[in-house]
Amino acid sequence: MMNKKETPISTIIGMGAECNGDFVSGGAIRIDGTVNGNVTGPEVVILGASGCINGDISAQRVIIGGEVYGNLNVPEKVELTSTARVIGDITTGGLVIDEKAVFQGRCDMNQDAGKKPKPNNKAVKAMKKSAKSAIVEALKEVEEGAAEGSATEQKTATGTEE
Repeated sequence: MMNKKETPISTIIGMGAECNGDFVSGGAIRIDGTVNGNVTGPEVVILGASGCINGDISAQRVIIGGEVYGNLNVPEKVELTSTARVIGDITTGGLVIDEKAVFQGRCDMNQDAGKKPKPNNKAVKAMKKSAKSAIVEALKEVEEGAAEGSATEQKTATGTEE
């Protein structure tokens, strides 16, 4: 019996096989050969230790055991096994990297990047209040500095007149 997360593999690219061009498949994909193009699967993409993808990967979940030279756009979870080598950026909701895996690139795990956070009204009011008080303090300092400067000028002017 399968778990909800387990999906039967519907497409296999065997070891030694080469696919030139973008590859799209429904269900789970297992790649042990080479794909020179982007790989898109609606569910799971599994790249075996002998597999290589020279392109981007888009799927809900990805397990990498081989080499990827491209970006990964994976909303749920990316797993890099100890034999994985990923050269590219990863955008995902979760990331697992085994010891000895190679990952060179940027990782963005902020899934709410498109949404603006709702401001905390109390925090906003406190920030406005502190900003206002900082401006008032700065203005006072400028006025005091100007008053001291004019007083010094008067003393100097008075001193030279004597």
